[in-house]
Amino acid sequence: MKGMPNMGQLMKQAQKFQARMAELQEELNQRTVEASAGGGMVTVVANGKQEVLSISIDPEVVDPNDVEMLQDLILAAVNDALTRAKEMTNEEMGKLTKGMNLPGLPGLM
Repeated sequence: MKGMPNMGQLMKQAQKFQARMAELQEELNQRTVEASAGGGMVTVVANGKQEVLSISIDPEVVDPNDVEMLQDLILAAVNDALTRAKEMTNEEMGKLTKGMNLPGLPGLM
């Protein structure tokens, strides 16, 4: 079939894509996002693997009589940080797959 890439070309493209994806995953693991709650009273840093790296709590928000509020702030900041990490990863992976050009295979990507 004329115009169809041969299997060797497809394999090379797949290998390049796989190498770039591994490279991108490593880059994302090193990148971080930060989220806060309570006007910055609780701050969480997460990486591209969606791992929480640190949690900072302003001492002013620590009230033994209102532990529930502190728990809510931590939960909100952690969830926001993990959402931001996921969005960062999805955005970067989307850029990678958008750049794929597989001629002769319409609808594959």
